Amino acid sequence: MKISYLLFFLLVACATSPMGRKQLILMPDSQMTQMGFESFQQIKKETPVETDPKINAYVKCVLDPVLAVTGPVSGVSSWDVVVFRSPQVNAFALPGGHIGVYTGILPVTKTPDQLAAVIGHEVGHVIARHGAERVSDALVGQGAVLVAGSIAQKKNKNWGLIVAAVGAPAVQYGFLLPFGRAQESEADLIGLELMAKAGYDPREAVELWKNMGAASGGKQPPEILSTHPSNQRRIRDITSYLPKVLPYYEKKKNNGHLPRCQM
Repeated sequence: MKISYLLFFLLVACATSPMGRKQLILMPDSQMTQMGFESFQQIKKETPVETDPKINAYVKCVLDPVLAVTGPVSGVSSWDVVVFRSPQVNAFALPGGHIGVYTGILPVTKTPDQLAAVIGHEVGHVIARHGAERVSDALVGQGAVLVAGSIAQKKNKNWGLIVAAVGAPAVQYGFLLPFGRAQESEADLIGLELMAKAGYDPREAVELWKNMGAASGGKQPPEILSTHPSNQRRIRDITSYLPKVLPYYEKKKNNGHLPRCQM
């Protein structure tokens, strides 16, 4: 393939995140949605689903206001939320709108606002198409961009062949390994804005990350912490962003439209 074709393909694959950062997105939303669905089905097979109606009602109460303010999200027609009975101190959101909340995170999120910060962060990854970006990085890293460029020249683009070209490592790289520092920071700030618009106090996000640090107890940190940036960096970034999002929260508070959720 001529180098001009490769450069053209990379150029048209460039996107911009909600925070203004340039991204390389090789995978279409339809393919990411399918991958997200398959990954979610696999997780549901491997992890018990929480059936306690009180816990499920609480998580739904916290999530609904956040999801209501997300607006249209690329590749998401509706949000699918499942609470998993697991000690993992974690939550996740996959392309296509699949959200998983592990019960292990509930004792660490001391308030509904803190749980909203977690959910806002995870939804932020989907909004910013971080999964597609990670898979695209894997494709480029393994040289599969040449395959992608070749397929793009055809009338009927079979994007499934791109995934087949790199196999399971690309999927694992996109969904299972930690996001990068820039992506984590973006998700933090997108989540901060979402929770504030939903009527949750964004200052609680600072307390959340303090709790996360305490939860590690000097041992291996919770899975949600096994990424960059550090807790201290996160707290500094969130604190500096608070003046921008606090007015959203104050407006909801003054109008008496704050969520009322209790476990």
